[in-house]
Amino acid sequence: MQSLKNQRVCVTGASSGIGTACAVECARAGASLLLIARRAERLRSLAEDLASRFGSDVHTLVLDVRDRKKVEASFASLPPPWRTIDILINNAGLSRGLEPLHEGKIDDWDEMIDTNVKGLLYVSRSVIPGMVERNKGHVINIGSIAGHQTYPGGNVYSASKFAVVALSRSLKMDLLGTAVRVTNVEPGLVETEFSEVRFHGDTARASKVYEGYKPLSAEDVADIVLFCATRPPHVNLLEVLVVPTDQASATMVNKPT
Repeated sequence: MQSLKNQRVCVTGASSGIGTACAVECARAGASLLLIARRAERLRSLAEDLASRFGSDVHTLVLDVRDRKKVEASFASLPPPWRTIDILINNAGLSRGLEPLHEGKIDDWDEMIDTNVKGLLYVSRSVIPGMVERNKGHVINIGSIAGHQTYPGGNVYSASKFAVVALSRSLKMDLLGTAVRVTNVEPGLVETEFSEVRFHGDTARASKVYEGYKPLSAEDVADIVLFCATRPPHVNLLEVLVVPTDQASATMVNKPT
């Protein structure tokens, strides 16, 4: 097992859900945290909580990963100690809408592609060169079962997560010969703000997604991320697909009719 003590972990989308859970688990394991999200107040609260509970060293960046120039400038201007990132958790992502492609909202498409694909690329491009130079590091992308199986209305979201699969596999090939590891953690149904965001704040509709069975929690996914990050340096878990026991595929869920 590889310890996270004295390791610097960068988590994007850290202000809620899986991102927050990953930050908590890494802090519990002794890591220092670079936390990135758009919501400043949530970031501040999380940083204070981690410092109080675990004595964690935390640095925050209020940043939208879709903004390439700001991503580049923010990483370039980090205080020197924070420029060495040992583990990058590319968690920032979202889904918008569940309409058939021919009825989809183009603004929703842009938001998903700009966040789930281009945002992941912008942050990765800023962080990975340092890992290669030091011959040490781990990139953990948060993908989805939707990156393996499509479903009605999931069109562009699935396309963005299929892209994460391709990018993760290609990145591993590009880094072959270095000690930098690459992992794609791909959850099924997880009860977070995901569905509320997908349905543009319709909490009643969102809550129905998780009725009648026990979905994964953000903490379940964070536990798997921590497991991947703490394997011995010669062990690289490339892909981990995890679903709740009541889910068999992207569309098959054991729910009351």
